[in-house]
Amino acid sequence: MSLSEGHSTVSRPIRIIEVGPRDGLQNESDIVSTEAKVSFVDGLSETGVTEIEAGSFVSPRAIPQLADSDEVFRKINRKPGVVYSALVPNERGLERARAAAVNKIAVFTAASDMFTRRNINCAVSESIERFRPVVFSAKRDGMMVRGYISTVTHCPFEGTVQPSQVLDVIRMLLDLGVDEISLGDTVGKASPRDIRKLLDEIVPRIDRSRLSLHVHDTCGMAVANVLTAWTEYGIEMFDTSAGGLGGCPYAPGASGNVATEDVVYALRASGALLTVDERKVVAAASKIGEALNRRLSSRLSQVQTEQTAYEGAA
Repeated sequence: MSLSEGHSTVSRPIRIIEVGPRDGLQNESDIVSTEAKVSFVDGLSETGVTEIEAGSFVSPRAIPQLADSDEVFRKINRKPGVVYSALVPNERGLERARAAAVNKIAVFTAASDMFTRRNINCAVSESIERFRPVVFSAKRDGMMVRGYISTVTHCPFEGTVQPSQVLDVIRMLLDLGVDEISLGDTVGKASPRDIRKLLDEIVPRIDRSRLSLHVHDTCGMAVANVLTAWTEYGIEMFDTSAGGLGGCPYAPGASGNVATEDVVYALRASGALLTVDERKVVAAASKIGEALNRRLSSRLSQVQTEQTAYEGAA
């Protein structure tokens, strides 16, 4: 059941979880220097985002781009009030995260068995059992833990995913002790209708303050999906990536994450409260774009680039 009638658009500030340094860069084929990554994180720290996912402690063989996450965490300038988190797949990864003074960790699974088999070579239930000791140890140490659920509306291998499947995985993760859930439209095929179908099932049963929406912009619907989740269901946490960086190495055809600056602009224009300065996000995105030697895909960064060029020619 939609909450559109009961939810007021006057609410708490939106929490933006900036995933560009991890989810945004992991799919880049050319290795980005540690210095450029540190500069990217430091720039994002000044934007007003709530949290920055600054790296990943997966095997360097699996994601070579993030092999230097230990060094990135050592070198960044941590801004008070900003959470610096990382993806952790196993106990070895947790040890590295502890040594790097990570504030918060994330574990990952999916709503479709075929996706987890292609990604981490096991079924969904097996993936959750694998990181049970990781969650237990992290919670014992006082760390916050988020759980990523990929393929919440569509799977590149199984097709349409039923909301009941997603709800089952959410419950397993919460039973494990995970603090918050990130709902990932990994393929980027979801429309507002799909988001409504998903949240109609989940929001009446799960505290929405524990839910974050993580959308990709493959079909150009990402910002619309964010606005639907906020205005109609009261979701106030969103995973975004500066410049629209990203993709998924295990989801053929998936394009970048929704751009942080585009989401911030759209939400603020719709009446949401935010602490994020989209101009500073664009500046940080432009700098990493230079390191990648390409133009980034966000609408707002393109508008600013065109305005700068026009003003320079005037």
